[in-house]
Amino acid sequence: MPDFTRRGAARHMLISDGIRASAGRTPDKVAMRESGRSLTYARLVDRIARVANLVHAGLGLRHGERAAVFSANCLEYMEIVCGMAEAGVAAATIGPAAAPPEIRFIVEDSGARVMFVSAALEEVARAAAPSVERFIVIGPAYEALLAEASAGPCPVEVTEHDIFSVPYTSGATGRPKGVQLSHRGRVLSGYAMAAEHRCYTPEDRAVATTPMFHGAGFLMALTPIWFGGQVEILPRFDIDSLMGTITSFQATSAYIVPAHFAALFALPEAKRAQWDMRSMKAAISGTAPLPQATKERIVAYFGEGKLFERYGTTETSIATSLGPKDQLRKQACVGLPYPATQIRICDGDGQEVPQGEVGELWVCSPYMFSGYLNMPEATAAGTRGDWFVTGDLARQDEEGFVYLVDRKNDMVISGGENIYPREVEEVILAHPAAAECGVTGAPHPYFGEAVTAFVVLRPGMHVDAATLTALCREKLSRYKVPKEIRFVENLPRNSMGKVLRRELRARLIAESKA
Repeated sequence: MPDFTRRGAARHMLISDGIRASAGRTPDKVAMRESGRSLTYARLVDRIARVANLVHAGLGLRHGERAAVFSANCLEYMEIVCGMAEAGVAAATIGPAAAPPEIRFIVEDSGARVMFVSAALEEVARAAAPSVERFIVIGPAYEALLAEASAGPCPVEVTEHDIFSVPYTSGATGRPKGVQLSHRGRVLSGYAMAAEHRCYTPEDRAVATTPMFHGAGFLMALTPIWFGGQVEILPRFDIDSLMGTITSFQATSAYIVPAHFAALFALPEAKRAQWDMRSMKAAISGTAPLPQATKERIVAYFGEGKLFERYGTTETSIATSLGPKDQLRKQACVGLPYPATQIRICDGDGQEVPQGEVGELWVCSPYMFSGYLNMPEATAAGTRGDWFVTGDLARQDEEGFVYLVDRKNDMVISGGENIYPREVEEVILAHPAAAECGVTGAPHPYFGEAVTAFVVLRPGMHVDAATLTALCREKLSRYKVPKEIRFVENLPRNSMGKVLRRELRARLIAESKA
């Protein structure tokens, strides 16, 4: 049998080492599928090795450099990132919907001289990133380069502490930050996922639908094949495609973010009934909190014992998880700390707050990032020794379960009172006609900010603002009740489906100045 071992694998674990070990066990097994294409483990390892040698010998990139990857999800994405990483070159990943100024910023900030780009994005890339010296277009040109590259060992010494990827944050609190992720942190995250969710054995099959340029999206595609299973990559989110793939692939796990669940439950019941979820062991959600009303619908649809809700950040990886048995018992909760993870809830002076009180969530784990690229001041500001200060407000109950209250920067201050948008959103989303909700503050001459709710209704259903206001008055303190409720067709979201409250706030600020 061919030897798929990477030199140095006994001393340092790289993100590709689990794939190589899986190839040693089952070289002819299909590891990945996408749009009718597939790769066996043996073929995937061969292509990873060729990318590593192409990057090092063919493109002249050296250990510690970065190259950009600008593509939607595709079969080649995994081999490009893993191959670059084996050559000691980190992937500065760019979302396929990125605007030209964002593309240029990431390329220049990362110092990328080379960009791997999909054919559909080549024209945009060339116009937006003039500093790039070489564009490798995924398709025939890329395949020709791989065919010429060696499949032998890449002569670069890489350690598990080296950076393999630099995804960029959305810039919610300023300029986008390049989050440096190490091999060690990502591999250990995969092991923690396997322990927590119990759906990553060689017999398991996963569906990866979230964008791989995100830290979480890449991890959800990597972990199944690290342990010898199979993964189906979806190029983009489409609810029919996702649910149809789960059914036909007999998937045992899928990462389904709140926006995807919202799309699922917006469909007629007869449509949802055509899909078979019996193969699923784990429906894993993250990136944004799940409304409690949605959790109840998920459990009813997928079955008991399958829903996991996680919380984390790009910097911390996964920090907490709420398991199936607690989904309906612990309301609006994101669970207990992940394996090997510690948390603190602190006040502004860094002192832990009493149990049950709201404070800022701090996280410490071996999965954390290695600092922000080119931003030592921001790294220092966001860390306290071994701890990362998330900027999220949370509380912890007597059993140690964590409740994410809100983003510190999303908090509304009205009449001197602190109001957490998620609390108001949960009340509105409990109404059967409310499909989505985003709450923020509008400028107000007396209160400073006025609580304002944006609501998307379910197809064919209706509720008026007065009814929702009355519901809020019944469930909330008077100062938390929205001063205005607006009905909209959709809410602004990022590429992972998270509602962008800051855009709602910006819309209200612009209106106040008009």
